Amino acid sequence: MKTIAILGSTGSIGTQTLEVVAENKDIKVAALAAGGHNLKLLERQIRQYCPSRVAVWEEAAAKELRASVRDLPVRVVSGMDGLIELSVMEEVDILVTAIVGMIGIRPTIEAIKAGKDIALANKETLVTAGHIIMPLARECGVRILPVDSEHSAIFQSLNGEDRKCISKILLTASGGPFRGKKRSDLEKVQVEDALKHPNWSMGQKITIDSATLVNKGLEVMEARWLFDVSLDQIQVVVQPKSIIHSMVEYVDGAVIAQLGTPDMKLPIQYALYYPDRRYLPGERLDFGKLSQITFEEPDMETFLGLPLAFDASRAGGSMPTVFNAANELAVSKFLHKRIRFLDIYEIISASMQAHKIIQNPTVEEILMTEQATYELIESRW
Repeated sequence: MKTIAILGSTGSIGTQTLEVVAENKDIKVAALAAGGHNLKLLERQIRQYCPSRVAVWEEAAAKELRASVRDLPVRVVSGMDGLIELSVMEEVDILVTAIVGMIGIRPTIEAIKAGKDIALANKETLVTAGHIIMPLARECGVRILPVDSEHSAIFQSLNGEDRKCISKILLTASGGPFRGKKRSDLEKVQVEDALKHPNWSMGQKITIDSATLVNKGLEVMEARWLFDVSLDQIQVVVQPKSIIHSMVEYVDGAVIAQLGTPDMKLPIQYALYYPDRRYLPGERLDFGKLSQITFEEPDMETFLGLPLAFDASRAGGSMPTVFNAANELAVSKFLHKRIRFLDIYEIISASMQAHKIIQNPTVEEILMTEQATYELIESRW
């Protein structure tokens, strides 16, 4: 029996993680955490999976939830202290970090210190604090198990191989809903257009990030830390059907890839049961019907999220935090129809240009950089 805690249980990854739990009988859910915007769903999850502790961000939401589940033996906590309390519970074996934003950094650090393996779906943790997280995980003997489909594919393609023999990582991208479009085509893009991803069903923020290719840029930064490679060893290739989820090329020229239908439950389940595999119901690839798999170079002149991410990662220090924070606020403004689609790139670029880099930032400096970036954007947009 494995025991897990999930940060972000009402989001896309969190709900699919619970579907994996429901399909298996040997995973116990000790704790759930959510932002508190969907208390009805969280209450249903509590009643179905019977966690002993639950956290929501706002105390007002926690109070409302306590009243809703007062007939159950569950402790409801709130705030950062609540998230950390869940993350270090003695009985927890794996912490699934599916919460969105830099709010996930501190609970992840505390879970690592407590010896918990991390099923990582929170991009910001490594993008902004990879220089803290990865050395700490090695020191504590903790495994960082990627949940992202691309990083899981790389992780699987590295099984049994000597990582010193990696030549390069081939990180695949679908190209998003605007693949093939030029900058002039994106001038009047609406929110509804950007949310129509061709292959994946995801949350709103990550879907917009896929449309701008910012998401792929964030994945490049993550891959650098997860697999201990240089930026020059990471190549992004567009594979529109999302059949090949990513590949690894080795020094002898061999390329190993992981293929499958676009189903996030596969990497989730793989992380939870690693190194074992379990049966997973769902559609299978039919190579008789799959006539071809095509590849393209990413259009880095139109979709500036990717080159800006490479620039931020090369600059290092606190710059990836600026990239991430600027994008996060810009996407929020776009979703609320306060800015245009292309303004997302302008906001990221201007924020990066205005920033003075802090080398090897502490968690406090990372969070201060995030706040300073938000304040800069609010003052201009």
